[in-house]
Amino acid sequence: MTSITIDGVARSFGAVSAVDGVSIAIRDGEFFTLLGPSGCGKTTLLRMVAGFCELDRGRILFGDERVDTLPPHRRNTGMVFQNYAVFPHLRVGDNVAYGLRARKVAEMDIGERVARALKLIRLEGFQERWPHQLSGGQLQRVAIARAVVFEPHVLLLDEPLSNLDAKLRIEMRTEICRLQKTLGITVIYVTHDQEEALSMSDRVAVMRSGRVEQLGVPREIYETPASPFVASFVGATNLLAGTVARRDGDMIDVAIDGGLLRVRSAAGRPGARVEVSLRPEALSLLPAGDQIPAGWSVLSGTLSTVEYLGATTRLHLRLLAGPELQLTVAAAPAAGGELRVAYDPAKAVVWIADA
Repeated sequence: MTSITIDGVARSFGAVSAVDGVSIAIRDGEFFTLLGPSGCGKTTLLRMVAGFCELDRGRILFGDERVDTLPPHRRNTGMVFQNYAVFPHLRVGDNVAYGLRARKVAEMDIGERVARALKLIRLEGFQERWPHQLSGGQLQRVAIARAVVFEPHVLLLDEPLSNLDAKLRIEMRTEICRLQKTLGITVIYVTHDQEEALSMSDRVAVMRSGRVEQLGVPREIYETPASPFVASFVGATNLLAGTVARRDGDMIDVAIDGGLLRVRSAAGRPGARVEVSLRPEALSLLPAGDQIPAGWSVLSGTLSTVEYLGATTRLHLRLLAGPELQLTVAAAPAAGGELRVAYDPAKAVVWIADA
């Protein structure tokens, strides 16, 4: 296994700063994900680790060895691309063996290693198939087998599931995690899909405009986002802007359009402008006549939109003379009339918008 140190790396393309002074320490055998929107620098950073993109400044180490001065073939990394990059003119076995032959591995060893790699990704007996005879998921498995067949120290995956359908993406997530645990290999995984990042990763770095906005374990990223950007990008949330009207111990009342939002926060003096995040699942529909749970707060509004999502239903609630909130419920309420939603003030996340 190999730890990875990314130390103050930067890369610009003309006037565009793609990666801007990023520092990350990735542990031995860790499944580490770079998450962010298109253009945030995550793929450029991955290519810098692989050796396909030069650094303007900074350094990259595998263990104690500096590798950013080495060519890609001397870094002992396996790379899986978004478009598979499987050679159409080679059978599956020859595709997987390609890297071994490039490294001058003895032919007598290649067959055994290819068979072992195909068994790992559950494609035993597929050596003689042509790529055009395979499904998208099978092509991705071949790409992964080709990346791990020479037992690399680090496995790099760039949006590997984005071309697959929803059901197959879920299956392949499980397969990739199983493979990583079986091999005990260090993985850097790039994606824009927050569900992939949360479900697969030991830790996640959320990137924005070439920088790391937040780094932490998935639960920390989701439940205590470091900024409104992280809160809105990683999952659905209700972002509300307002002004602190009153403080009472560790509770503050935030004046928003349509009323007061009571939240628990150590930050925010009266008069300070703040932003508040409330996840849809933190809001509970309160039937008429039901008591408010102890310590909870209530907001009132009218139902504007209902989205049936199968297992759940998403409601859009227009606060009285104010903004719209999303909440997730098991079943939609009867149409018409005023609705009340309750929430635990401790579930809100608050950021100071200005000093």
